[in-house]
Amino acid sequence: MMRVGVIDVGTNSVRLLVADVEGERVATVRRALAITRLGEGIGDRILRPAAVNRTVEALARFKELATAAGVGKLVVVGTSAVREAANRREFLQTVKERLDLEVRVLSGYEEACMSFVGAVTGLPLDPLGVTVVDVGGGSTEFAWVEEGVLKSRSVPLGAVRMTEGPWDEDAAGAVLAPVWHEIQKTRKRHLVGVGGTVTTLAAVAQRLERYDPARVHGFPLEIGQVERLLAWLAGMDLESRRRVPGLQPERADIIVAGTRIVLLIMRGLGQRVLRVSESDILHGVALTTVQSGEKK
Repeated sequence: MMRVGVIDVGTNSVRLLVADVEGERVATVRRALAITRLGEGIGDRILRPAAVNRTVEALARFKELATAAGVGKLVVVGTSAVREAANRREFLQTVKERLDLEVRVLSGYEEACMSFVGAVTGLPLDPLGVTVVDVGGGSTEFAWVEEGVLKSRSVPLGAVRMTEGPWDEDAAGAVLAPVWHEIQKTRKRHLVGVGGTVTTLAAVAQRLERYDPARVHGFPLEIGQVERLLAWLAGMDLESRRRVPGLQPERADIIVAGTRIVLLIMRGLGQRVLRVSESDILHGVALTTVQSGEKK
């Protein structure tokens, strides 16, 4: 058994997972989340100084938490916002100089694959019959197995990017449609969702005053629920959304866009149910980190 720490530097949030990994089992020891909105103004492809500072501060706290938890290895990965930034090198250098942390920037393919590994590890579903979708802040990833090969697609559309616009449903659908058509040919039986948008929708659907991972993990979001949640949330002003049970106030400005993306995907793939997974890219990175170390 090995205790691993994984930090995911996302477009909207920075997340920490400390887990004990043994074989194919990833047991959560500790989680933490900070919404730093590193990708604000994502259309400019520049990481803004204030956002960088918020993110570095969160990384410093999470490094301390991981060290206190006794991790044998700490891995930091960056996704869409870091991947696309014209000043990516400066950000990576800042993190290295201030915190002595190396950030591994994942490609869209790697991000999708890690999400798939995490999701299928955490749910009792046949991996061959599953499509995993990760609706992030800056991008949306799809992953599935086809003829024994793990395939993935990364689409530059996420909750932050769509909120900042200009994106309407027609434009979003046009970007997503080629992936839908590719996946539909495989006739996958199950759709699994990971990431902050889908876990938030599961929490809001259950009116969770306090977030409970056990009640979110495996929750079946039905398409009718998603339609009703979208109409309800879109009909509120921002301050009202910030008071919705299950919805983090810092996510209130992007949840409508995120919900639109989820609904578009469910309709496009002809799926009536999306099963929510708390096991995601963090778990996938933790598992593959240990397994790759064992092979050396």
